[in-house]
Amino acid sequence: MTTSVTDDQLAKLARLLDRQEIQDALTRFSRGMDRFDRDLFLSAFHDDATIAAGDFVGGPAELFTWARAMHEAGQYATQHNLLNLTVDIDGDTAHTELYYQFVGRNRDDSNWIAGGRYIDRLERRDGQWRIALRTNAIEWSGLLPTMPIPFADVPDIQVNGVPSRSTADPSYTRPLLNKREPNIPG
Repeated sequence: MTTSVTDDQLAKLARLLDRQEIQDALTRFSRGMDRFDRDLFLSAFHDDATIAAGDFVGGPAELFTWARAMHEAGQYATQHNLLNLTVDIDGDTAHTELYYQFVGRNRDDSNWIAGGRYIDRLERRDGQWRIALRTNAIEWSGLLPTMPIPFADVPDIQVNGVPSRSTADPSYTRPLLNKREPNIPG
């Protein structure tokens, strides 16, 4: 039995692939910022992109420098968690609304949490979807109670790698291997 793919199915597949490439670009921004990976961060943006975030308005290279300095001064660790995503694709232009939740472990050991939405215009240039314009709609913020980091007292907890705001983070290790001994707490 021969199955043929319809033009409608091919169009849906192309749209799905575009959406995935757009989502990948948005994810590169967050991971690049949290790991202080400048190249990864910049790969989310076109070189001539404009970003409006807090009191910053400028290009991607300047944004990375500004945001890194702010996060290094303020937090031990950050996580830019990406949530609901809507994507409206029109040819080589896409508009997205991406809900986010930011969490930071502050240098005074408090925990800061904030949420909002990244509202972006992405463009496909030379076959690459990247952010051309971003505005950040911050909608709420607060402090969370401080608690000890779980399992910090386990002697070999970091044998597989120490969390790092750099490419030394275990998420960059290839191949990822387990170096910890088997242990089933009873």
